[in-house]
Parts: sequence; C-alpha cells; structure tokens
Amino acid sequence: MTVPLDLDEIHDTLHASRSDFTEDEQLDQLVNGETCMISYSGKQSPIKGRRFILSGSFNPLHEGHLKLLDAACSVAECVPCFEMSAINADKPPLTVNEIKKRVGQFTERGKTIIVTNQPFFYKKAELLADSSFVIGIDTAIRLIDPKYYEGSHAKMLEVLMGIQKLGCDFIVAGRKVAECYQTLEDVQIPAQLRPMFKAIPKEDFRADISSTELRQKPGWKLGML
Repeated sequence: MTVPLDLDEIHDTLHASRSDFTEDEQLDQLVNGETCMISYSGKQSPIKGRRFILSGSFNPLHEGHLKLLDAACSVAECVPCFEMSAINADKPPLTVNEIKKRVGQFTERGKTIIVTNQPFFYKKAELLADSSFVIGIDTAIRLIDPKYYEGSHAKMLEVLMGIQKLGCDFIVAGRKVAECYQTLEDVQIPAQLRPMFKAIPKEDFRADISSTELRQKPGWKLGML
C-alpha cells in the first residue's frame, strides 16, 4: 500500500521502525483496545470463497459448533472461520490465559479462529466486512428485537442495514427455543432485512445442546467429548 505523506524533500526525513510483540503482549493490547483483532490460522488447505464466521464464547468448544459451521459451509463454498470476542458486554474481559486456553481448542484441531474485542455484530461487521455470520435462530430473534435497540424499531433497522451495507449477512440454523424447535420460517423478518437471513436446512443440521448445558454435564472437557 502506498500512502501519500506530502514530505518536504529538503526538510523532512522518513524513518521506519518495526516492533515485535509476544503473543501475551498482543492479547493484552487486544483487551486494552490498542488493536482490533488477532487471527490464528488453521492448517486447512486454502479455499476460495466467502468467509463464513461462527462467533461464540466457546467455553467449551463442542461438536455442535463444529457441525454447525460444517453445515453452513455446505450451503455455499466458503472459507470457514470461528470468532471469539475477548470483551463481553455483560461480563469482565477474558484474561490472557483464558483466551489462550480457548484458542488452544481450535489450534489443536487445525481450525482458524479470529479473536476480536467487539461483542456486537455491527462492530464485528466493521472488522470483518463481506462475511457471513453463522448464528442460531435464538440469536436471529434477538437481532431483530427492538428491545435491544432502546426499544426503537427504526434503530434496529438502521443498525442491521448498516451491517448489510458492509457486505455482511447471516446464515441461520434452527434450534430449540423455549422447549420448541424453531427455524427461520417461524420468525417474522422485516421485509427490508429478509435478504440478509438465509436458512440452513433442518435436515443438514440440528443440535440442541449449548456450551452452558455441556458445562453442567460431568466430564465436559473438550478432550472427553
């Protein structure tokens, strides 16, 4: 990339420098807002196509996550990625050790994970433009609920259409919500937003267990799955 600096050839001199940081230092910078994201590339062969991203806390990563992203990628040729935010809107930031622990679940499997400091999709979209976010139907319901936008339907539309302008959309999997299995067909999406939401066929994916439920089971550690 060439950046015009408008240097005065007589009075100005350009000096370039490079700083190398350890993984812990980079993660500290991420949590403190000094950098936006860190990518841990997997060992998968390069695949051409759109980036499909499954976001989550992954505490722990389980087979449902892996199968969900696989199912989403069966819809179209894509580059599969996972994304985790070190910052949570309702909880303290993750520690460096906790981030490394959760990232290790992916690197040991050769999966790509991007660690960001953005818990909200409209901010993730700014960092990861032209991507498809893979979500469950429960997340889709929250995304179009005005109560999460200070009760404003107009603000909800503004935020989601802003995501759309960044070239992002959502790939939606059905799941159990309030003891009832729901799919995208059961949700009334505003007409302006319908092109943003695409369904994963029910026959391609169904997993009703969450990370929270998994942690409550004896021997939930990833290595025991």
